[in-house]
Amino acid sequence: MKGHSRGMTYSVELITPEMKDELYHRHSSEPFHTCKADIHGCAIKLFTLDREMKERWEDNFYAMSDRVRSHGRVILLNDDSGETKVLYEPVAKTAFLFNFDYYGWVKSLALAVAGDLLEDEHHIHSVHGAALDVNGKGVAMIAPSKTGKTTHSWGLLRVPGARLITDDWFFVRSSARPDAYGSEKNCYVDADIAKIWPEYTDLMSRSIPDNNGRAIVNIRWVTGADSVVPSAPLKEIVLLKRDKDDKDLVTELSPREALEYLVERDFCNPHQLVRDERKVRIRSEFFRQLLEQTRVHLVNTTSSPEETQDLIRQLILKA
Repeated sequence: MKGHSRGMTYSVELITPEMKDELYHRHSSEPFHTCKADIHGCAIKLFTLDREMKERWEDNFYAMSDRVRSHGRVILLNDDSGETKVLYEPVAKTAFLFNFDYYGWVKSLALAVAGDLLEDEHHIHSVHGAALDVNGKGVAMIAPSKTGKTTHSWGLLRVPGARLITDDWFFVRSSARPDAYGSEKNCYVDADIAKIWPEYTDLMSRSIPDNNGRAIVNIRWVTGADSVVPSAPLKEIVLLKRDKDDKDLVTELSPREALEYLVERDFCNPHQLVRDERKVRIRSEFFRQLLEQTRVHLVNTTSSPEETQDLIRQLILKA
């Protein structure tokens, strides 16, 4: 299996508990920095030799008490191969990440570990997408990479009455009312977001971008202390694509059409750790139910950010 982002790829291989134990033993004496994140109630523990990676993690996620035993682990290692790869043991929910220096992948894989646990044990499903409460209405934005998910979720935050749940990844419990829950304390975002929305210029000028041109920022500094909320009931889903050959900028989709779009694109989530037939069946059924309970539009983001943002606002702000 392959995960991909930012024009690069990493491989994912499932390993046995015995292989996990052998890797643990081999690296147990290394001087790891450790900390735990609270990801929708899951204690996910990071092991890293890079202090800056630990500090980003602590700035990004809510902290979990050290007294809570970990439910999953993300262990960062380096080897001589230089290959960027993940070895994942799904029973103990332990991911060994080799040769990772991009924090965006590290945090996404931590969310994926929590998602794997919640999906199997608690019927809570993860969605690689943004979610907002816009005047009491939950709006989700789900899209393949580089189609404008973060750009337009941050654009919507400029709407009076809009509050952020997450700009990257949320969780939904299977129920009669689909509520979206976020799990990240702060956002990890491209530093050039202010070039699109000037309202964020001061925020980004106070941030320190990493080597990938991204920074962890507290959006509350711009939009107010109450502008980030833990959850909202989902009513609207906006799927994004960028297709210059398609002249239709906005299309309302039936639940079946929307599900086909998501399945064909691997649910717009390049960071799933287990992708066997059983998992695809579980995820397809979850999205089928979700799409039947919401109104869905597909927006083509080939226009300018300002024009596309106007289209999205027209969709979600009308009745």
